[in-house]
Amino acid sequence: MINNSLYFSYLKAVCSLSKLYSQSNIPFLYYRLAENIYCKAFEAENLSRSDIAYDAKLGNIGIGIKTFIDKKNSNEKIAEFNSLSGQLRNLKEKELAIKLAKFRNERIEFANRTYGINKAIYHCIARNNNSLKIFETSYDLIDLNNIKIGKPKEASFSFTDEKNEYSFNYSKSTLYKKFITPENAIDISIEILDDPLELILQLFKKQITISDKFVVAEIDFVILPLYSLRESKPNLKVVSSKSGLNQWNAGGRKRDVGEIYIPIPSIIHKKYPQFFPDRNIPFNLHVPTGEILNAKLCQENSKALMTNPNKALSDWLLRKVLKLKEGEILTYERLMLIGVDSVRITKIDNKNYKIDFAKINSFENLITQKNELEEE
Repeated sequence: MINNSLYFSYLKAVCSLSKLYSQSNIPFLYYRLAENIYCKAFEAENLSRSDIAYDAKLGNIGIGIKTFIDKKNSNEKIAEFNSLSGQLRNLKEKELAIKLAKFRNERIEFANRTYGINKAIYHCIARNNNSLKIFETSYDLIDLNNIKIGKPKEASFSFTDEKNEYSFNYSKSTLYKKFITPENAIDISIEILDDPLELILQLFKKQITISDKFVVAEIDFVILPLYSLRESKPNLKVVSSKSGLNQWNAGGRKRDVGEIYIPIPSIIHKKYPQFFPDRNIPFNLHVPTGEILNAKLCQENSKALMTNPNKALSDWLLRKVLKLKEGEILTYERLMLIGVDSVRITKIDNKNYKIDFAKINSFENLITQKNELEEE
C-alpha cells in the first residue's frame, strides 16, 4: 500500500518548502497536510474532519496517519480523554491502564461500526535530516488481558499489552503509543530549498491585489448537538430523556421504540437560513457507510431532523453505531465515552446531505467562530 510515486512526489514537493517555517534540515510537514496528501494520492476517504479514531478510510481499512521527528522510537499521541478525566483521576496504575484500554477500544470499535471498517493500520512518516522514512504498522485494540505496568514517573506512567507500549500523561489526560521506525522503512531524500519564497514569487508573476475586505464563503456544513441545549447547564450537558434521540420515551401517547429525531437549535436556522430545505421537503441523507436515508425537517420551526421511515435513523444511529438496546436511554455519559456529542451535516447539493460525527464541544466552537467573524 505504501509504494505510490505520486504520493512520494507530493511529499517531496511540500517538504522542499520547509524553510518557509524553519531553518532546520528536518523537513516540516503539518499533520493535516500529511492527511490531505495521503487521501489525494491514494484516493482515500478523508475522515479527519469527523474527529474519530481514524484519519482516513481506504475500502474497509481504517488508517491512522502519523508524522513525527524520527527518534528510532517515538511516543505519539493517539487519544485524549479530557472529558473523561473525572473517571480517571483517582485510579491507580493497573486500574487506570484497564480503564484507558476500555475507553480507547470503545472509540476504535465505534469508528469501525460507523464506517464499516474491519481492518486498520498506522501509516507513519518519520522525518529525519533531509529525508523521510515511511512505514506502516499495526493498529491494534489494547489487549486488556495482558496489561503490564511499567515504572511510574511523576507526570506519567507507562504500560504494555505485549504488542505495543503506551504511556499516559496525567495533566493532559492524553494517551501515547510508542512507534518504532523499522530498518526496512522506505527512505525518501528531500531537497530543502534555501529560499522557497523566490520560487513562490515565480509562480505568481501577475500582480497580486489584496482587497481590504475578504468574503467568507458560504458554509458547506453545520454542527447539530445530540444533547439538549434547553436542559443542559454550562458545565453539565444532558441528553433529554424524553425528546430528541430519546423521543420514543416521551409521554402523551404510545410511541414506537424507533421514534427519534436530531434536534436543530434555532440558532442554526438563524445563522444559516439557506442551509437546509424548507420543512417537509425530502432530501437524501448519506451515512458514512454509504447507505442513503430519506430525510426531512419536521415539527414547529423545523426543529427536528427525521427520516422516513423514522425507524431508519434509530436503526443506524442508536442500534448499529451507539449499540443501544431497544428501550435503553441514551445519556451524555455514553457520548463522552466515545468522544463525540454532535453530528456534522455537510451539504453536497440541495437534495443531498452527508452526516458524520463531531467531537465534544464542536457545536459550541462552530457558533463561537461564527460570532467572532460577525464581530470583526
